[in-house]
Amino acid sequence: MREAIITYLPWFLSAFTIAVMWLAGNKHRFAWAVGLFGQVFWLIWIVASESWGLLPSCLVLVGVYGRNHLKWAKPAAVSRGAAP
Repeated sequence: MREAIITYLPWFLSAFTIAVMWLAGNKHRFAWAVGLFGQVFWLIWIVASESWGLLPSCLVLVGVYGRNHLKWAKPAAVSRGAAP
């Protein structure tokens, strides 16, 4: 099972990450939540492949995706004096 994870999960992760960036580029409201969910699979791959150098990136991206999701979930502030 470990070898299958190491061999095939990167293909899924690549497609998943591209899809998240596509969603974010289209300003989809759940883009960052989907990206946050994807970090679970990155963590599985990091542990299975013992690629510990990617662990800091995974942890930071959890924070970034979470932050961005919370910011995008808030309604946009209405600026004063702007035309409707």
